[in-house]
Amino acid sequence: MRRLAAAQLTNSIGDGAFYVTSALYFTRVVGLSATQVGLGLTIGWAVGFVAGVPLGHLADRRGPRTTAILLAIATATAICLFLFVRSFLPFLAAVCLYTSCQCGLTGARQALLAGLVPPELRTRTRAVIQAAINGGIAIGAGLGGLALYVDTPAAYMTVFGVDAVSFLICAAILRPLPEVAPTPSAGPKLAVLRDRPYALLALLNTIMLLHVPLITLATPLWIVQHTDAPRWMVSAILLLNTVSVVLFQVRIARQVTSLQSAARSMRRAGAMLLVSCVVFALSALGTSAWLAAGILLVAALVQTYGEMTQSAGAWEISFTLAPPDKQGQYQGLFGNGLAVARVIAPLMLTTLIVTWGIPGWLVLGAVFMITGLVIGPAVRWAERSRTVAAPRPAPCPA
Repeated sequence: MRRLAAAQLTNSIGDGAFYVTSALYFTRVVGLSATQVGLGLTIGWAVGFVAGVPLGHLADRRGPRTTAILLAIATATAICLFLFVRSFLPFLAAVCLYTSCQCGLTGARQALLAGLVPPELRTRTRAVIQAAINGGIAIGAGLGGLALYVDTPAAYMTVFGVDAVSFLICAAILRPLPEVAPTPSAGPKLAVLRDRPYALLALLNTIMLLHVPLITLATPLWIVQHTDAPRWMVSAILLLNTVSVVLFQVRIARQVTSLQSAARSMRRAGAMLLVSCVVFALSALGTSAWLAAGILLVAALVQTYGEMTQSAGAWEISFTLAPPDKQGQYQGLFGNGLAVARVIAPLMLTTLIVTWGIPGWLVLGAVFMITGLVIGPAVRWAERSRTVAAPRPAPCPA
């Protein structure tokens, strides 16, 4: 558990710095327009999601530890390529390589966790790793902030170098772990694409994951354009979210120990996300900057609780319903729902929140609530399909 968390913490520091500075680097140093950067990232994350399943299958067949190490090194290579691109097409190629390696790395890591950690400890272990991720991103964001303060090409390029090194260190940390021996696999190579109940759950989880770009993309625009709250509330909300996950994610994950408790956790997440959307909408009605700020903090707290309960339920569902010999490809589909959320969020969330305003918040909250309610029946469908598919024991001879 400690080594898996340390590996994730290391490259999350690099990722945090990358996320803060990449947009300015690509526009001000590389010379791309904001539209080109947005289009390239959208295409890249779509390609990465598609690549996640076959790369996860590779982890099943060749071993998740080896695959994760190779993909971490490939990710570092892709980051280094960003330092040499000066036009859109090379940028797009580097982005597609970067996102494909990142999505494949997600599936391989999840398969490695599933192979090394007993089933009853997987969700708790994943919660520890998530806390490490948030802590690493917070540290990295601080480093990225220093580069923004210096605001020179050398500072931005240094951040990219740090990010690349962080993935190489991640690979080194994973290397001493034992390999999970591949097991003979029955059925089609990419069986997850034929598993309709699991695919449905992956889709529903992707909808729930819209809360991530909600807090990083839509909420800042809402605060600036629709409320009287001080602008620094954008940073305060992101900091509150990060610190809360670091402190409480493991505690909340302990409550999820079965598919039934996971379905309840997802239902609770839908309700909490609905409440948070309503409270966010109320922040536009305040006539005082401090009242608006207080409402935003309450909304952010409720949203963060919904995020943590959603995460815990999703991890239990994704691990428990995946066949032991196909964890890589199943995690490659389920675990990369965030890539799809990143693709659809800019247009969807800006339309709902920034353009529609309060009605958009209510629509989005209803979507979260309905999705959380549907996940329970979908989990039961998946359980039934696995019971039917399980081979019956041969009758005893008379």
